[in-house]
Amino acid sequence: MTVQDDESRTGQLMEDDDGDLTDMLGELRVLLPTAQLLSAFLIAVPFAPGFRSIVQAEKNVFLATFMLSIAALVLFTAPAVQHRLMRPLRQRANFKARASRQMLVGAASLAIALVLATQFVLSEVLGHVAGNIAAAFIGALIGVMWLLVPLTWNRRQAA
Repeated sequence: MTVQDDESRTGQLMEDDDGDLTDMLGELRVLLPTAQLLSAFLIAVPFAPGFRSIVQAEKNVFLATFMLSIAALVLFTAPAVQHRLMRPLRQRANFKARASRQMLVGAASLAIALVLATQFVLSEVLGHVAGNIAAAFIGALIGVMWLLVPLTWNRRQAA
């Protein structure tokens, strides 16, 4: 292998790294507004006139939903803040691996918050049985779309 080939391959790896980082940032741009909207909704809920009259169990669901939603926001924004503070970025691969883990933990927090938000809202509107059924449905939908579909796709691509 010549020096020029080695330089070309190194340049290609940097481009792939940058492309992967760009993809990850694009994915965060999709997830972040969901967490922001959910958090904004949840911030307003305790100030609604009827909030004080809900049972303590529903208040606990609300608090768990709120904390998970805020945690998702923190985890989704962390890579951007870290990237800005770590400039120039010296260990791109390590940064991307850490940012990917943060993003996945944020997605898990958001998924649970979405399930709990479904349960909270539908329990108030239609009753606890409907709220629990709807929450189970949303949990299953998230499991299928966020886990099962990509895993199945990867297995088919590998075969």
